[in-house]
Amino acid sequence: MNKNFQDGINFLSKLTAKRTINSLKIFLSFYLSKILKRSFHWGMPMSLSFEPTTSCNLRCPECPSGLRSFNRPTGMADPELFKQLINELHPQLLYLLLYFQGEPFLHPHFFEMIKLAHQKKIYTATSTNAHYLNEENARKTVESGLDRLIISIDGTTQETYEAYRIGGNLEKVIQGTKNIIKWKKKLKSKTPHVIFQFLVVRPNEHQIEEVKQLAKTLGVDEVGLKTAQIYNYENGSPLIPTQQKYARYKKASGDKYIIKSKLENHCWKMWHSSVVTQDGKIVPCCFDKDADHVLGSINKNSFKEVLKSPEYNSFRNNILAYRRKIEMCKNCTEGSKVWG
Repeated sequence: MNKNFQDGINFLSKLTAKRTINSLKIFLSFYLSKILKRSFHWGMPMSLSFEPTTSCNLRCPECPSGLRSFNRPTGMADPELFKQLINELHPQLLYLLLYFQGEPFLHPHFFEMIKLAHQKKIYTATSTNAHYLNEENARKTVESGLDRLIISIDGTTQETYEAYRIGGNLEKVIQGTKNIIKWKKKLKSKTPHVIFQFLVVRPNEHQIEEVKQLAKTLGVDEVGLKTAQIYNYENGSPLIPTQQKYARYKKASGDKYIIKSKLENHCWKMWHSSVVTQDGKIVPCCFDKDADHVLGSINKNSFKEVLKSPEYNSFRNNILAYRRKIEMCKNCTEGSKVWG
């Protein structure tokens, strides 16, 4: 069976009557809001990103965790806070990404978080730099019931890899991948669906075909080619690829760069998903890396109270009115992944 098809079947197996009805509510309210240019929001999130930690072992140049440049606290999520959140959302929640910023495998209770969501029959995913996938952690990952494992691998040689993944060791990534594949076979598990995520930047764009071949050799299920977010892109950057297909930006007048996305006044993410930081703050989406737009906190209110609050509704209305003027949206693009 095709591995992507198998993963799709696994995802659809998480659908229940409540989750299906909730998804329809979200779709209807989004399209009504888009047409009428006024925020309507029915239902609860279909998708959620939860941040286990803001800590990271690497120093990637376009990442707040890597740059140690957060204005918000660095820390580990309270497992009880996570449990409270999942207990509230699981009847409607279909997809849970245990990642926002940081390296999730650094959290001491990470596997317990996955297991809890798995027990609630939520499709679970995470993203990792794979430096902590030793034998024990690889076994625990497979045993936890994790459905999708995204492994960041941004080069097929150490020199290329560390050009972006500063402080990283490519051999650890490859060995960690081998450990996961081995334990999947040992435990006769179809999950997690393993993805090599290749962040295409100028130093590594010549290795795209090589990473596909490496994935095939190792038994990785899928390769995702992702465009890179550059913070100060207007004057260009040595990270912007020469192949326009893999760049979020294009040259405008003179030597200035602009984002390729049209940034129209709507955003699907603002209706179907949300993000919770390690300290319980609720922010609108994954582009708000420094939590500049805090809409509430699960330390003070239920998630539903925040989601339906005037503050959240006001932000959705702002998206429908003048998305281009919202700072975090200026570097956003729909379809930032080119799957290959």
